[in-house]
Amino acid sequence: MSAAAKRLLPLLDRVLVKKAEAITKTKGGIVIPDKAAAKVLQATVVAVGPGARNKNGEHIPLSVKVGDNILLPEYGGTKVELEENQEYHLFRESDILAKLDN
Repeated sequence: MSAAAKRLLPLLDRVLVKKAEAITKTKGGIVIPDKAAAKVLQATVVAVGPGARNKNGEHIPLSVKVGDNILLPEYGGTKVELEENQEYHLFRESDILAKLDN
């Protein structure tokens, strides 16, 4: 994780993730063009916010934590570039589809 990502703290129920790299080459050595490559739907959680607040003002804890592997929707999230060639995405916790077991 980069130093820039450590400084960014998401607010409320937002989660900062780094998407997994797209597969660009098959096991047999065939190079897959960018247009034919499937969208990357897996990501690793880099930072989490404190959680949304309930009616009493108390934080509702998030169900994901830093280091979790998650499954994302095909569309959504906000792209954030914290430094050159490092792309992260911000999602609300409710947009995350599932946690993946390691």
